[in-house]
Amino acid sequence: MSIDSLVALFDLHQIMWIVATLFVINMTITGIEVVLDLTTHKERRWKDTAANCAIFVAHQVIEKTALASLGFVALLPFYYLTPLTIPMTAWTWLLAVLAADFTYYWMHRLEHEHRILWASHSVHHSSEDYNLTVGFRLSVVEGFFEWAFLIPMILIGFNPFQAIVGLVLVAQYQHWVHTERVTKLGWLDEVFNTPSVHRVHHGSNRQYLDKNYGGILMIWDKLFGTFEREDEKVVYGLTRNIHTNNPIKITFVEFGHIWQDVKKCRTLKDRLRIIFGGLSWRPEYFRTAKQDADLDTSAMKND
Repeated sequence: MSIDSLVALFDLHQIMWIVATLFVINMTITGIEVVLDLTTHKERRWKDTAANCAIFVAHQVIEKTALASLGFVALLPFYYLTPLTIPMTAWTWLLAVLAADFTYYWMHRLEHEHRILWASHSVHHSSEDYNLTVGFRLSVVEGFFEWAFLIPMILIGFNPFQAIVGLVLVAQYQHWVHTERVTKLGWLDEVFNTPSVHRVHHGSNRQYLDKNYGGILMIWDKLFGTFEREDEKVVYGLTRNIHTNNPIKITFVEFGHIWQDVKKCRTLKDRLRIIFGGLSWRPEYFRTAKQDADLDTSAMKND
């Protein structure tokens, strides 16, 4: 398929009506939840809600410009290199969504496990509220790299249009799960990503950390040992909250923390591990330096 034909699919293919319909539905239910919270006086941090909406608007503007074509263009070389081709039919669209859901699980999990990826994904987790506007709280930075996780789908024969739209559908499904207004749903919580399942994922409680990465299906979490049921009351936010409603700070605060740590590193190896390694890893001399500083502070207080 030519590049022009692939590009035309984003305007002409009938599945884009499903994408557009889901977008409208998500916007509508978000508005309904806001009205319900206003009329029922449900506790909500309204400045946080405003920040979520501002981030969403910025994300939409940027996605309509530079980032809209970045992933598509980057995937084209892999599309033309692979000898495999999967035709677009109703059945292969179901297969594409399933493959995208599996892709999303690993992309999402790696975003929680590697600090440079967490720097962008933490935007979504830094709200201490849990409502549908949190579904809008997505970093604009993610668009620069998330396309790379679709490369395996391209190599097994999906075209870039089908891979990208498959991942978009997985993301759009998840919007409705960001709410406290839907309680546990019984057996559905065991099979699908639901509000109860996803509340666990947003919890900063120790038992909930790094659980329930799935986008649509929870089979991946059950297969790879990351499934957790909602039990104790969920405490939303980060283990160390950022205490700001400034959209720019929300978006870039963790990148700033990484930079501060990089400047304190003594070797290139440590700098690279700070950037690309696990979230909690720090060189041993960081701890020693902190202990020395604490001793100096204690001595000053005692003088």
